[in-house]
Amino acid sequence: MKKSFFCLLPFLLLAIGALVSCEEVEEASEYDNWRERNEAFIDSIRRETGEIYVATEEDVQRVPEGQLFAIRDWQVSTNENAYYIYCKKIKALDDYTTARRPLYTETVSAYYCGTFINGLRFNGNFYGYGATDQGFLDKDNVDKAPTEFDSPAEFAVNGVVSGWTIVLQYMYVGERWMVYIPWQLGYGSSGSSDGNVPGYSALAFDIQLDGVVEDD
Repeated sequence: MKKSFFCLLPFLLLAIGALVSCEEVEEASEYDNWRERNEAFIDSIRRETGEIYVATEEDVQRVPEGQLFAIRDWQVSTNENAYYIYCKKIKALDDYTTARRPLYTETVSAYYCGTFINGLRFNGNFYGYGATDQGFLDKDNVDKAPTEFDSPAEFAVNGVVSGWTIVLQYMYVGERWMVYIPWQLGYGSSGSSDGNVPGYSALAFDIQLDGVVEDD
């Protein structure tokens, strides 16, 4: 028995090593080619959007629910490189006559759900749609809407990543948008300071603008 055991020992060690190696490969592969995959994701959204760009509040009001459109990020774009945020209204307003949009210097309250291109949720205050749900966006899907147990968060419009800052100035209170932000307009090549978002991450957000916080 002892001799048989020692004969088998090298094979057992080899098998254990193979299992450990497989686990390491699986863990490493989650973010393999991360930049290329994220840029390919945004490219696919860009192709689906086509030439539908908005630049004014009238342009935004005319976009129907379910239609992808692009907003240029004037904070980051240059004459040589133009960067866009890609958006889709999940819920629009019936009447924009008295609708309120936040200003650059204001603070908003909002519900949001942030995911990576693989659908993994990295932040948020409700469980909304993710990056992998493009074909299932439905304003009447109550399972994906904020509930009475969720609470909105407050953000300074000029205190968030560039993609958010631009989008918030185009949204109206009461609207709900799905937003796709290229890595250049999110946390860049270095990622977030808390380590939750790796560098080169495109970000998908389900955002419901709850209100503009009025000064006391």
